[in-house]
Amino acid sequence: MNPTTKPLLRLENVNLYAKLTSRQRLSLQGQAILQDITLSIPEASHLVILGASGSGKSFLLRLLNRLTEPSSGKIFWQDTPYNAIPPLDLRQRVVLAPQTPKLLGMTVEESLQYPLKLRKLDQNTIQTRIEYWLKTLQIPDDLRPKNEQQLSTGQIQQIAIARTLITQPPVILLDEPTAHLSPNTAHHLIQTLNHLTQTENTTIIMVNHQLDLIQEFCRSNHDSIIHLSHGRIINHQPATTIDWKELKANITESKTDEEFDF
Repeated sequence: MNPTTKPLLRLENVNLYAKLTSRQRLSLQGQAILQDITLSIPEASHLVILGASGSGKSFLLRLLNRLTEPSSGKIFWQDTPYNAIPPLDLRQRVVLAPQTPKLLGMTVEESLQYPLKLRKLDQNTIQTRIEYWLKTLQIPDDLRPKNEQQLSTGQIQQIAIARTLITQPPVILLDEPTAHLSPNTAHHLIQTLNHLTQTENTTIIMVNHQLDLIQEFCRSNHDSIIHLSHGRIINHQPATTIDWKELKANITESKTDEEFDF
């Protein structure tokens, strides 16, 4: 692994305000969803985002995927401003697997083919990649002709992750990717992601609350964890400096994960 010294992604003083009606603005005055987010993310690194529900975690991922535009501040791909990159081009570099994925009326096979067809890959390459990722993620081959109604929530989540990894992007955004997976499947996914970073220099940004998985995921000197609270980064710490035993104890003892510290 030979990551670049420059940040792959960079956010400078990014703010995101709720789009409110005129009546709402009178009382809420445009509430901030994210406030003063400044962050550098190097190539071939892992970043985990912690925070309570409503703290802005998913919105931060949406900003990085350009599904949402910041109200102010700047986001850069290396030294290029996000708004200078066509959105579709940017989303092929920075790919998001959302928290509640959908197959959009497609079968598993069609869903996996879809992003590769958009990239105009030939059919042999498409099938090779599908075979590889189904095998790598231990997804049964007999799921390929099934549609969303025939799959469990965990199976849909696995397919959505496969649909993200199959495009081989330099940056992957994962929103609670292990929420509906069995413990064994979740650990296998983390091992797969670690291998992907080691072999392909893939940068992975993940929202997750399962500390045993986070500890397994964040092992490099380049990896770090941020804690969001009410839209602000209240702690940003290299993973190698975290006392995991103490952090687990703090979260266990806290009433909400807004109260814990690293």
